Amino acid sequence: MPIRRLLAACLVLVGILALSPGAARADNPIVQTIYTADPAPLVHDGRVYLYTGHDEDGSTYFTMKDWRVFSSADMVNWTDHGSPMSLATFSWAEADAWAGHVIARNGKFYWYVPVKQRGGGMVIGVGVADSPTGPFRDAIGRPLVGNGEIDPNVWIDSSGQAYLYWGNPNLWFVRLNADMISYSGSPTKIALTTAGFGTRTGNASRPTLYEEGPWVYQRNGLYYNVFAAECCSEFIGYSTAPGPTGPWTYRGTIMPRQGGSFTNHAGVIDFNGGSYFFYHNGALPGGGGFTRSVAVEKFTYNADGTFPTINMTAAGAPQIGTLNPYTRQEAETIAWGSGVETEPAGEGGMNVGWIENGDYIKVKGVGFGTGATSFTARAASATSGGRIELRLDGTSGPVVGTCTVTGTGGWQTWSTVSCPVSGATGTHDLYLRFTGGSGTLFNLNWWQFGTGAQPTTQPTTQPTTQPTTQPTTQPTTGPTTPPAAGACGAAYRTTSTWSGGFQGEVTVTAGAAITNWSVRWTLGSGQVVNQVWNGSLTTSGPTATVANASYNGALAANASTTFGFLASGTPPTASFTCSGS
Repeated sequence: MPIRRLLAACLVLVGILALSPGAARADNPIVQTIYTADPAPLVHDGRVYLYTGHDEDGSTYFTMKDWRVFSSADMVNWTDHGSPMSLATFSWAEADAWAGHVIARNGKFYWYVPVKQRGGGMVIGVGVADSPTGPFRDAIGRPLVGNGEIDPNVWIDSSGQAYLYWGNPNLWFVRLNADMISYSGSPTKIALTTAGFGTRTGNASRPTLYEEGPWVYQRNGLYYNVFAAECCSEFIGYSTAPGPTGPWTYRGTIMPRQGGSFTNHAGVIDFNGGSYFFYHNGALPGGGGFTRSVAVEKFTYNADGTFPTINMTAAGAPQIGTLNPYTRQEAETIAWGSGVETEPAGEGGMNVGWIENGDYIKVKGVGFGTGATSFTARAASATSGGRIELRLDGTSGPVVGTCTVTGTGGWQTWSTVSCPVSGATGTHDLYLRFTGGSGTLFNLNWWQFGTGAQPTTQPTTQPTTQPTTQPTTQPTTGPTTPPAAGACGAAYRTTSTWSGGFQGEVTVTAGAAITNWSVRWTLGSGQVVNQVWNGSLTTSGPTATVANASYNGALAANASTTFGFLASGTPPTASFTCSGS
């Protein structure tokens, strides 16, 4: 039985679907649509990108064929970016897409993974991409290094020197060159002493607790090596050192043995002023040692820099801020889901699919403010469709709106649906509960709430990286050109900001009826527009121009449409000029 149906069946059995309004819902494990393992978090441009392995449904071994990427700006609502790298990425590999690690350098992203080489043993390959969500390609067309051992981890020292660590049963390191795809010298075996890695009893061939999965990093001048210890089952221990290659001193247990999986694998980051510990367990229905799931806990280091004991919880990490429902949100941005899976969307990115009656998606901590008046979603159905119930704080919570999805003629034939909303104010958990007949009802690509007239636009593509938190400051509105008869006006607002970039929206309003429009503005210093939806972008020197898409160029008198964009730099203050014909 697929995990989506296992999860739904389990929730029905224990009565969780009958949540009362305001009832809490566990948020660990953080992905419920598939089994995930071996978390490798990366902080980049105000988001956490989580790279994982993928345990196949029903596995009775480490059956893994691809890797997955998820991201979040608030640590609870995670966007599924699909599989940007698989065994097929490496023509020379034949099996075992096991635990990897991603690091950013010089504008590129390097994914180090252990795979089984055709006709050989385990080696370390390298994927490279221009975006944290990929796609990744084989960086060198062959293994980077190989000695039959696994679990690569890369760390760049404060001096700029990069180190690759890996190993089971041993622990190795090699110094990477600045290109990140070659190395200097030879791989060096780190001495596994009991003083450095603790004492294991009853196994003369492995006298220390070190097992696998090293995670090396530096904090306040101290180097940490967090690792899976003493199989089986494993716990998470750690050692510290004054330098990246030792000498190491064993410090004890971080996470004791628990969680229904005989392996564990840790990743540690600091993000937005907090510290976070990622791991995996067997907590989902059907879960176990070969069907694992990634989870996360927030923690605080002790005053002397040592770790506290961290136990697995169902609650997970607290939310950072709130999610803004008035910018487009991908349907695959999920805090908890039941019965659904994700797949690549024909319009780009991912969509939620296999939706059946009673399935739902929870989005946590949605900031409605003074109130929403409309809801718009992008849906597709090869059958007769169904309904989206918008509920607050539980699957049986108050209904603030219901949108009907009709048949569109195909699972990737997309149409925009809208419905009025009433009673959505303040901050609540949002539940998209799906109802209808038997079988698969429809697919869902994105959704957005509105505060005025119901939205009439329909994006053709979705941004690769969609910020999901509310801006820390109120949205800013740039100068507006009032529409004259036969002309058009353009009103700009900043909808979200993060370190190094922002998201903006421009509303185009016609004076008299027009059939085409274009909006022009001058880019400020350091501004680069990375992606546009609901329009097409051209640039000439510092001038950016967005013209209408095929479906939103024709506007009746006083009608409007909105396009959005992601850009680096700071939000613009220049005038936006609209031309219509």
